[in-house]
Amino acid sequence: MSSSANQESTVKPLRNDCFALPPGVNWTPVDEALERLRSRLHPVVGIEREVPLSHLNGRILAADVFAPRAHPPSNNSAVDGYAFAGPLTEVPCALPLVDGRSAAGEPYREQVPDGHAIRILTGAVMPAGTDTVVLEEDCDVINGQLHLNGTLKAGANRRLAGEDIQVQDRILNAGTRLTPTQISVLASVGVESVDVYQRLRVGVLSTGDEVKPVGAPVTDWQIYDANRPMLSSMITQLGYQLVDLGHVLDRPDAVKEALERGAEQCDLILTSGGVSAGDEDHVSKTLKAHGEISNWRIAIKPGRPLALAMFKGTPVVGLPGNPVAAWVCALRFGAPAMALMAGAEWFEPQGYLVPANFSKNKKPGRSEMLRARVRDGKVEVFGSEGSGRVTGLAWSEGMVELDESARQIEPGTPVKFIPYGSFGL
Repeated sequence: MSSSANQESTVKPLRNDCFALPPGVNWTPVDEALERLRSRLHPVVGIEREVPLSHLNGRILAADVFAPRAHPPSNNSAVDGYAFAGPLTEVPCALPLVDGRSAAGEPYREQVPDGHAIRILTGAVMPAGTDTVVLEEDCDVINGQLHLNGTLKAGANRRLAGEDIQVQDRILNAGTRLTPTQISVLASVGVESVDVYQRLRVGVLSTGDEVKPVGAPVTDWQIYDANRPMLSSMITQLGYQLVDLGHVLDRPDAVKEALERGAEQCDLILTSGGVSAGDEDHVSKTLKAHGEISNWRIAIKPGRPLALAMFKGTPVVGLPGNPVAAWVCALRFGAPAMALMAGAEWFEPQGYLVPANFSKNKKPGRSEMLRARVRDGKVEVFGSEGSGRVTGLAWSEGMVELDESARQIEPGTPVKFIPYGSFGL
């Protein structure tokens, strides 16, 4: 695996045998496969120092961040109204108003005398001598006096300095993928830049004599490459750096050359097709001849074969060739694995129990991932479970996950729905 100029020498490569299965293991349940992956992976990217706020969206923090300043930095008003020293218990009453006001960015710099009030606007610093604010609609101003009819406890409608963030509070943890809302937290306490992991460089390679790039002439026995654009878009949306390794024919030399390019340019390679045991499955053959490969037969539908290999120091994830199976395996296994390798935390996608709007007699033995979407509070699944039906990918907004056990599902049965957003998409 190549290193960029900013990558630190302390980056630890993966072991060549990290994907090896224990002797005698044949079918691997989904949860067990995920745990094996999680336990054997670690960050493989270097650290980029002092990246400014404007370049942080989607980046992954390399170190905890501590607040250099409190938020809010001073006591301030939560509303437009009038400030005075509380509590207010004897009503009705009238308080003389002092001249001037406290506004956001224009604080009142003098002491407010005891028993007096002052005009104050939302976000303005509480003047000395005040600790309570009455909403302007809950009082009247007559002849320079504030008339109040309701009681108020001390501190009403006031924000305390540091009530949100105090100086040196840990505000974000290492491994956090930064979003616009988290960048807002950094900005609120004056953090200009932070250390982040370099973007994981993910190569995408398609194989197959029957597969042609979009735009190329095709015959009736050839198909357009749906996997490479799909996987490339997924990589980009997850915030990683895409390395397009193109499409190669089922030729040993072409596959080997593409994998060698990927090993030089990438931190991880995703391939689709050519990973079974057929005559023309040259991805698996090349990985066996020149690397370390472990074919994981995972108890999942669609999917099942998942080739995990090390090729010249670079991990390779060999996905099935059928688009739906490639999508399911890339999400269920690839997304959390890439997150961990990129410096983020391994994640289990958040699922929700939703009443089914379909019927299914599920057989025991394998987990099943059904393309699904939610409408009117119920989850419906695509009409065909065929792994070549790409229309179901566009139709779906997530997946229904059914575990290995047998189940009889009828309309109204609670099932686990995982939206694609739970994977970061």
